[in-house]
Amino acid sequence: MTHDPTDDPAVVVRFSEHGGPEVLEIVETPMPVPGEAEVLVEVFATGLNPVESSLRRGDHPERWPVTLPSPQGHDLAGVVVSAGPGASAFSRGDEVMGFVERGAHASHVVVPERQLLAKPPELTWEVAGSLYVAGTTAWTAVEALALSSADTIVITAAAGGVGCLAAQFARMRGATVIGTSVETRFDFLRQFGVLPVEYGPDLADRVRLVAPGPITGFLDFLGGQSGEAIALGVPRTRILTVLDWDAVQEQDVVKVSPGDVVALGRVAALVAARRVRLPIADVFPLESVADAYRALDRREAPGKIVLGLRVVDYPGQRVHEPGIKEQDVTLGVATPHEHMEVEEAVPPAIGDGSVRRRRRNRNSGTSARP
Repeated sequence: MTHDPTDDPAVVVRFSEHGGPEVLEIVETPMPVPGEAEVLVEVFATGLNPVESSLRRGDHPERWPVTLPSPQGHDLAGVVVSAGPGASAFSRGDEVMGFVERGAHASHVVVPERQLLAKPPELTWEVAGSLYVAGTTAWTAVEALALSSADTIVITAAAGGVGCLAAQFARMRGATVIGTSVETRFDFLRQFGVLPVEYGPDLADRVRLVAPGPITGFLDFLGGQSGEAIALGVPRTRILTVLDWDAVQEQDVVKVSPGDVVALGRVAALVAARRVRLPIADVFPLESVADAYRALDRREAPGKIVLGLRVVDYPGQRVHEPGIKEQDVTLGVATPHEHMEVEEAVPPAIGDGSVRRRRRNRNSGTSARP
């Protein structure tokens, strides 16, 4: 008898109270059933976004109402398992990418067909599963500024997923981009043609030191930086923010939101063609979702943090167990060990043996032969 995967339970991430990553729960639920014009997708990869941390903490409930218990996650990529009534765009086994309002952090999720597109084969699952929020937000923000080579803009949190994509879109339009980050990410930003400056107070002064001319746009993906943009003389209609509702209400700056599946298709095509890149900072297994959000909330990751629900092998790739991150706890920590001569570590198969002959001869007091 053939096994029907829809008979199995689904696994979902949710929270039943507001708080930090520790309130996230991993629970089994009945397999969801697709309705009219919907499909059931087995999720292979799903990206994390700062807005999800805001929802979990209960920030701005008047703007982002949450009914508890609440699922988490917007971005996803996976394979269609089944289709509901009236769903005709995708069939079982199709590889897709897209988004849901909430609940992408799950083994299976029901998605309206209009929120999906076929995954380009050039995209890895990790990139496809984390592209919607970052990609379409960056696209929408840069499009709103109508940039040209005459523009110089500032992007805060420029090393993050949204920031590094927005920087690349702006550079494609000829603009000069100044990006804020921790100093350890400066070389990361330079590879995208970004002029890096460090986070912290008096940002406007540091920007003036590197800016070739007036600042004509400001994309605040960090939050709380609108005052610095105003100090730089940027018109408030050209100061855009993602998370800072207070600045929108009190300083009349512009709120930017993710785009639709059309915008996702344009961004996916650019990434597939390697015209822009979405770096993946780290991939966590589902059971480590709290650790993944802790990494996200530190806002130090270069690129996107992703939950990988399936280990997918690519040609030439070594797949490491995601939970083993030994270097995270040992990097820079002195480890006691016996002294070892470097030559002792050289395998016999390397070289012609002259190193070992010299060592043996030195120890025996004889001269090495040429």
